[in-house]
Amino acid sequence: MPQPPWDVTLTRHFQWTLVPLQKQINRKQNFLHSVKAKHTKRTMGSDQHIDIVMLPFMAHGHLIPFLAFARQIHHRTGFNIAIANTPLNIQYLRSTLHQDPTSGIILSELQFNSADHGLPPNIENTENLPLDQIDPFFGWTVDVAKSTGTINITFTTGGAYGTMAYISLWLNLPHRQTDSEEFSLPGFPERCRFHVSQLHKFLRNADGTDQWSRFMQSQISGSLQSFGWLCNTVEVIEPLGLELLRNYIKYPVWTIGPLLPKPLLNKSASSSSNRTSLYRQHAGKEPGVSPEKCIQFLDLHNPDSVLYISFGSQNTISPSQMTELAIGLEESGNPFIWVIRPPIGFDLSTEFRAEWLPERFEDRMSSSKQGLLVKNWAPQLEILSHKSTGAFVSHCGWNSTLESLSQGVKMIGWPMAAEQAYNSKMLVEEMGVSVELTRGVQSSISGEGVKRLIQLVMDKEGKGGDMKKKAEEIAERMRAAAREEGNEKGSSIKALDDFVSAIISS
Repeated sequence: MPQPPWDVTLTRHFQWTLVPLQKQINRKQNFLHSVKAKHTKRTMGSDQHIDIVMLPFMAHGHLIPFLAFARQIHHRTGFNIAIANTPLNIQYLRSTLHQDPTSGIILSELQFNSADHGLPPNIENTENLPLDQIDPFFGWTVDVAKSTGTINITFTTGGAYGTMAYISLWLNLPHRQTDSEEFSLPGFPERCRFHVSQLHKFLRNADGTDQWSRFMQSQISGSLQSFGWLCNTVEVIEPLGLELLRNYIKYPVWTIGPLLPKPLLNKSASSSSNRTSLYRQHAGKEPGVSPEKCIQFLDLHNPDSVLYISFGSQNTISPSQMTELAIGLEESGNPFIWVIRPPIGFDLSTEFRAEWLPERFEDRMSSSKQGLLVKNWAPQLEILSHKSTGAFVSHCGWNSTLESLSQGVKMIGWPMAAEQAYNSKMLVEEMGVSVELTRGVQSSISGEGVKRLIQLVMDKEGKGGDMKKKAEEIAERMRAAAREEGNEKGSSIKALDDFVSAIISS
């Protein structure tokens, strides 16, 4: 299934549940009581109690903002916070916390055997799963929260515009009500027309009676019964999306983003030592190339001259797209860093093979110092915060979008799944900081087309210059929202305080 932009937080109680796959839903009450017993046994005789329990969706792009938010709440309130997830995801979170220890955050492992659910061995998150094996919604937890005497908060780790589009599309299926490829979307103004190419195949084929429609609609409807919603965005950068989302769901929406490391927002990440620590603290992953090597490459080039290419933690592109992208990059002459994985049709965990690129491509790029290829993972925060990075070819996942915008880096959109196409649409039409290269893995691109678009965006005049100016304005607004100096609080700090007051008084 296409991955959604939100997850669930259960607040102010000792109990939690996690149902990662559809066939477990009918057993949620028994599962809840078993987890409760485990927690009680572990904490008996201890003074430590839990105020908030968080249940992130099992994907890298969801675990990161949940952990960042847990740190924020604990730092501001002293609340003890439990993050519940499967053992391998807890292991990943533990390695991230080890880089920047935070007391008051308790990591709780929930038993999970992938074989019980028809999954390959040791699969506990979405990194190596095809989309049709992912059940992403926790809407059922609203009923679980009520049954245990607590409240449920839905945390959308995406932006307001993309979340709103995702909700309305699944609940209304407006593309099924017209023969046109373009259509209006309930809850959006008429000028915001959508296109069928922006829909993942599961959504495009949904008709309201199929199993995915029934599942998605029931789970989304469940999430809409939450006490309120948290949104990893900033009030002043998404005025339209927030207005539409609030009007649609009729519940409070607290904008507590951007959930990014503080050095990234106060511009203190300029030194090499600060930059190389950002990645380890935020991502908890071992990059394919050391942060130091990426910084050395960036230091060779002029300010705003390097193009960064990455499609997120679980995406790749087709073999033909990979070849044409490489051709366009080389012919543009523009310096670049490209995070590259095996193409569609190959195991993403296998070693990358040179045959997937034009002959001797990597050798030429290395010897000319035009390009740096990073296998699998890159220190993204360090790259985006470097003065030489000028633009980002991205899948438009919301974490990557916030990281790019926070540094005033303009974008080239290549959305893949989930709400990414709607994020891309907003970045182009509402913010003016992006242009779209293509969509998905079925489309065709040409090296010449890639070259032309790179030249357009990297130009310091004309459209490229206008995009840069708008991106820098948004970056300043994001910094202001997260700023707290004396009695002056940014909008996101105020929203966090309002959220805490709301759950305390509930």
